[in-house]
Amino acid sequence: MKKSLVLWVCLLASSITFAQQAAEAVQGNYTLRDRFQLMKTKSQSYNDYKVIKETVLDGVWKIINDSLNAKNAAIRGAQANINGLKGQLAKTEEALKAKEKSMTDILYASTHITVLGISFTKGVFLTVMACLLGGLIAFVAVIFGRMQLQSKSLSERNLAVSALTNEFEEYKHRAMDKQTKLSRELQDERNKLASMRHS
Repeated sequence: MKKSLVLWVCLLASSITFAQQAAEAVQGNYTLRDRFQLMKTKSQSYNDYKVIKETVLDGVWKIINDSLNAKNAAIRGAQANINGLKGQLAKTEEALKAKEKSMTDILYASTHITVLGISFTKGVFLTVMACLLGGLIAFVAVIFGRMQLQSKSLSERNLAVSALTNEFEEYKHRAMDKQTKLSRELQDERNKLASMRHS
């Protein structure tokens, strides 16, 4: 009985030691690979099999589940962060597009001008306006020149009419003077004839 008691105490001691060694796989700050290797090396062998206590397996399983849950939570957090960054990126892209459109509109407005609903580049508008202004100036110059010619022609006509009028008046006076003279001479001749008849 003493032998069996000693054997039992030895077995109990070795199993406590084994449990402590296998429990190291559950405790401590190890990676999953390190825990697996530790559990494998610290466990007892039977032929080609490893004998691992259920508490150690349950602990490793819990650690694996906790690690997977932590990784999944980290993945979910990273995905939420990625989604947030995607949202920020979309907003930034929209703001950038709005700024690009605004810059395009400003650039278009700085190089174009709209007149009567028709859009022209400023160079074309200035060229058209210069041509129109030049044409208008030429038209005014032609009209002014014609008016000058007509004014000169009218002035010459007025001078000619005035000269003709003066000439006609002079002719009229001379003709009247002649007629008066002839009338007097005729009257004188009549008077002479009448006095000749009476005498």
